[in-house]
Amino acid sequence: MTRVSNVRTDHHWCEVCTLSLALSIASWSAVVAQEARRIPVGQRQLFLDDDAIQQIANLQRTLHQPQKRGAVVRSGNPAQTIQTRAAPVWDPDAKQFKLWVMGTDEPLRVSSDGLHWTAGPKPNLKFDHAVFDPQDADSARRFKAALINEGFAVSSDGVLWTKLDVPAVQSSDEANMSYDPQQGLFIHSVKRRGTFGRAVAIATSRDFKSWDDLGVVFQADELDQELGRKNIQARTTDPTLQQTFHNAPQSQNVDVYNMGVFHYEGIYIGMPAMFHATGPVPNYPNTDGFHLVQLACSRDLKSWVRLGNRSTFIGPSRLDSGAYDLTQILPPSAPVMKDDQLWFYYTGLKYRANFTYVGTYPTGKTVSIPGRDRDVGAVSLAVLRRDGFISLDAGEELGTLLTKPFVLSGSSLRVNADATSGTIEVTVLDGANQTVAASEPIIGDLPSASIQWKTGDLETNKGKTMSLRFSLRNARLYSFWFEP
Repeated sequence: MTRVSNVRTDHHWCEVCTLSLALSIASWSAVVAQEARRIPVGQRQLFLDDDAIQQIANLQRTLHQPQKRGAVVRSGNPAQTIQTRAAPVWDPDAKQFKLWVMGTDEPLRVSSDGLHWTAGPKPNLKFDHAVFDPQDADSARRFKAALINEGFAVSSDGVLWTKLDVPAVQSSDEANMSYDPQQGLFIHSVKRRGTFGRAVAIATSRDFKSWDDLGVVFQADELDQELGRKNIQARTTDPTLQQTFHNAPQSQNVDVYNMGVFHYEGIYIGMPAMFHATGPVPNYPNTDGFHLVQLACSRDLKSWVRLGNRSTFIGPSRLDSGAYDLTQILPPSAPVMKDDQLWFYYTGLKYRANFTYVGTYPTGKTVSIPGRDRDVGAVSLAVLRRDGFISLDAGEELGTLLTKPFVLSGSSLRVNADATSGTIEVTVLDGANQTVAASEPIIGDLPSASIQWKTGDLETNKGKTMSLRFSLRNARLYSFWFEP
């Protein structure tokens, strides 16, 4: 009996598929009879969902966490808790990155390399979210910002801003905004009320004037509450992690504090910050708790798939690490592409509540933390392999991936794969399930490997309906794509 692992159900995420390696000619013909997909040249096909997959056998999906590089933007004044929800943008005129931060008297930071940041000129408007639009013909509008509950603004340099006569997309007190130049789409996520508390609504625009408000599209559910109680219990029994000051089981709850959303290689990726409330705070009008950043994906920004069995994408650092991200972790609006890496500039805070606390942890340890007289927060950097969110992994047993039929539009095939300890081979199949090309083995850790063919090629089959079969052993596959 065979089992199909379904990425749309959390419970089957890490199952190893045991599908048959062969398709009958009759079933294959039925598949090919369906409308063949068209894969844009250069667009990488990831495995976050089943969009490109017909069958997989003996492969396991694995969610990967980015590697933390520590704090890169700190406040010069320890009394100011620096944070960000934006992503750095490259200003081609100034030849530097620009990043807008909050909680400080120096809200604009600039850098030539993305690692070393200094204070820039002070903007004339207060905001937390800005993007760069290189396609706007009006140079005075190339920087664009969202002002929470106040509307939107534009600028030529990211410093002097002009507020637009455009209604705001209503939010509570959180938001993110990203821009995808390929789609010409602005994506604005905001905080609203959901079933279990905070939830995420999304609005989109193509002209930065009219916004299509999709309403609440992402929120916590009953499974989040179940997993959240386990996460809280695990944390309270781990002395290497920063403990919350208050823990009242009757007040425990999980909701979505905010979510950065960005378009990446034909799919939308969300980074929800799942807030785990542990108890009320007597002198603070909110709850104590901590964040865990997870991953989700969508094809339409309305229906979302939770990834990695809701495991943590960015989690807390250890107490002895010297890091800031001990309790609160807030994601950026999008990563920055640097060569074959994705750089995530996220907010890390040592404590949840910005209040004076003198007392005893639930563990019995006595602490004394003065309210604003402490170095609490920083913008930290975490680095992920390009396309490295999810991989399909094979062990000693041969694993296979069969793609859905597609119209071959490129002349060469590339893969992002790690076959350091094994091999990957690719077979090109026609509409009758016959091999038209077979690759040489792929060996090594290769973020952009060009496939070499020992028999056949792609050039002579352009415009025809084909499928790819990847065969892996002791290797992992992150993505594939075609080039002209």
